Amino acid sequence: MDLLLKNIVILPILLPLATGALLFLLDDRLRTAKSVISLLSNLGLIALAIVLLASVGADAPADLTRTYALGNWPAPFAIVLAADRLSALMLLLGAILGLCAQVYALARWSAAGPAFFGLVQFLLMGLAGAFLTGDLFNLFVFFEVLLAASYGLALHGSGGPRVRAGLHYIAINLAASMLFLIGVSLVYGMTGTLNMADLAARIPSVAAENRNLLEAGLGVLGIAFLIKAGAWPLCFWLPTTYAAASAPAAALFAIMSKVGIYVILRLSLLLVGDGAGASSGFGSALLLYMGMATIAFGTIGVLASQGMARLAGYSVLVSSGTLLAAVGLGLTQVTSGALFYLVSSTLTAAAFFLLIELVERARVAGADILAVTTEAYGEDDEETDHEEEVGLAIPGVMAILGISFGAVALLLSGLPPLSGFVAKFAMLQGMLAGRIEDVPGPVWVLLTLVIVSGFAALIGMTRLGISTFWTSLEGAAPRVRVIELAPVAVLLALCVALTVWGGPVMRYMDLTAQALEQPHQYISSVLSTPLVEVPGGEAAH
Repeated sequence: MDLLLKNIVILPILLPLATGALLFLLDDRLRTAKSVISLLSNLGLIALAIVLLASVGADAPADLTRTYALGNWPAPFAIVLAADRLSALMLLLGAILGLCAQVYALARWSAAGPAFFGLVQFLLMGLAGAFLTGDLFNLFVFFEVLLAASYGLALHGSGGPRVRAGLHYIAINLAASMLFLIGVSLVYGMTGTLNMADLAARIPSVAAENRNLLEAGLGVLGIAFLIKAGAWPLCFWLPTTYAAASAPAAALFAIMSKVGIYVILRLSLLLVGDGAGASSGFGSALLLYMGMATIAFGTIGVLASQGMARLAGYSVLVSSGTLLAAVGLGLTQVTSGALFYLVSSTLTAAAFFLLIELVERARVAGADILAVTTEAYGEDDEETDHEEEVGLAIPGVMAILGISFGAVALLLSGLPPLSGFVAKFAMLQGMLAGRIEDVPGPVWVLLTLVIVSGFAALIGMTRLGISTFWTSLEGAAPRVRVIELAPVAVLLALCVALTVWGGPVMRYMDLTAQALEQPHQYISSVLSTPLVEVPGGEAAH
């Protein structure tokens, strides 16, 4: 057990890396063997994430951050991996989505193109590295690994719309990666380090004549992450790409935008937090206003969407905007509520993307257009039999899909009793902490946008739900396998669990937010990373 804990930080990267390499070496005709290997590896990754979460989740400060120095070089020269409450939480969330997407793909999507399971493993490896790295350049490396895998997943299954959207997605992310490199170069030129903890220690003492160039580098980095997070006006690619992707790929992509949010949250509090000297608070106002603009844009998109996939894509934008605005506020209580919302909204979006395909199997081509036409012009009253019952007799599978759809609607709109309500209530409570007359104007605007976006999601989901489950123009029930329903049920069950155990989960989020607001322990742990002792009694370097 001691050996496991000593290497626990690097194992979530090595496991999917080794599995992905093995899967690419195996012949595609060995699909069953590849799927078994990939699923077992994913289960192992979930187990590692749980152990890591437990090891950093204790109240004792000594347990808050675990580090690992690659090559056994001392920090800040080493490539240091660091796991705290936030990174362990994100690692577990990504592993759960990976498992659900792969189980769902077993029904048919894994055979729709080559190397599906290998691509998923490399995406999980990139996600783990991005969450665990303590170095900006290696953050870039892991970003490129997960993006390369996501390119293949975005194109998985072929088809004209999917290829067009996938190519746009590739072009946008290549541009963002170029900005990432430019920003990293500027930051390194002004500070002489890329270790994030060392950067936090050096930024307050940067000379005044170099600070503008440093902040320019941080700003370019911020733009790259805002593109990946889907912030307005840099979000035009996201709804189309997510709507065009295959169901399991879109479910995995639900966490891709949250990687950008994770990095922005991590770096904003670590590098330009209260201890950053003249750079303290740099970019926070921009995050707040861009977040609010993203919520407004996503809300309009939700109301305008006539298809479920587009609505799901715009819902991701609403969640990204909400999280960005929460980060921009810089209030610990809001941040803890935002972390709860991050988990809940990611699970909800993944479940929705998987559910959409199952629901739409009962819809013939052009059904959305016909439903809109019927809604706008009505039916011929002379042909309507007022004696017959309204709606359709719903088969058992449609009842299950309808209940799942209703749960997703409650989660997206933030209505009780599910975790979407708990998350939004926690954020709104944090915004209104203190006297009402002391609440700033921008906070009132954000509060209004959060509430209005919930109502918009309720309207959009209700409209689509009625046209699909109640007044659908075609009555064929979809053919759905248990292996496809199971991942949706698991994701929604996790949202229910977040509600039932809301108290312990919120305490964890509170501790996480407090640690992020006071990063001295993270900085100390990274810069004092212990080295492995060689038989002679001294460290290797």
